[in-house]
This record gives sequence, C-alpha cells and structure tokens, in this order.
Amino acid sequence: MSDDRIFVDTNVLVYAYDTDAGEKHQTAGTVLMNLWESQRGAISTQVLQEFYVTVTRKVPKPLARRAAREVVDTYRAWPVHQPAVDDVIAASEVEERYQLSFWDALLIVSARRSDARTVLSEDFQDGRRIGELVISNPFAPSKRER
Repeated sequence: MSDDRIFVDTNVLVYAYDTDAGEKHQTAGTVLMNLWESQRGAISTQVLQEFYVTVTRKVPKPLARRAAREVVDTYRAWPVHQPAVDDVIAASEVEERYQLSFWDALLIVSARRSDARTVLSEDFQDGRRIGELVISNPFAPSKRER
C-alpha cells in the first residue's frame, strides 16, 4: 500500500451525502470508504466549511445542521490543513501561475501542505498536473467504466 495522501475536494464529500446525486453519490461513498480504510485521505478546513454550507443549504434534500456538524466532526480523524497567511499568499501565486480561481488555488495549496500527491475533484481536468499534484476526477466516464 502506498502512503501517498489523497486530498478530497468539496464536491466529492458533498456527493457522498447528497442522496439525490445518483451515481455520483454511490461513487463518492465508495471513494471515501476506501480512503477511510487505507487511511490516506486528507482535507482542509476550507473543504469542510464549503461542505457544511452546501449540504445544509444548497442540495435538494439538505442535511440537518446537527447531522452536518457530526459529519464535519468525523473528519478530525484525517489530516486537516488549516490555511494560514502564508497559504493565502501561496494561493495567490498558484492562481496567477495556473490561471485558477483563488479558491481552487487555495485548495491546491492545502493539498500540497497535506503532502498529498493526488486531488480528487470534478472541478479540474481529469489527469491535469498542477506542479507535482495530479488531479483525478472519480466521476469521469473513463473511471466509471472500470
């Protein structure tokens, strides 16, 4: 088993709890279960904040706030990156260099600070490299056909 960390973006976490997400719900659930079993998952406070807001306000069947808080609490078992001032500066540089939104750049910085080698997200091009990080979209058609 590889010790490489895998950083999880908000959309993967949201789909795991959004029962209306169909096949993405199933895929995300499996992905997260595998990360729990392998102990390779990593996340950031940014992702947890976005998750909370999305699942309590933006999905068709929102989670109760208490249930969402309980989910967030479970992720304290993972490495959780808490962006600091240096990370904001680094994200502004990543944003400029790779032409990303600031929030995506901050996610990339958090993944790097978590010693991740892979970022699971549907928000970037599957297979894209950003520095040494590789983006993997677990919902890409090529991944579903395996």
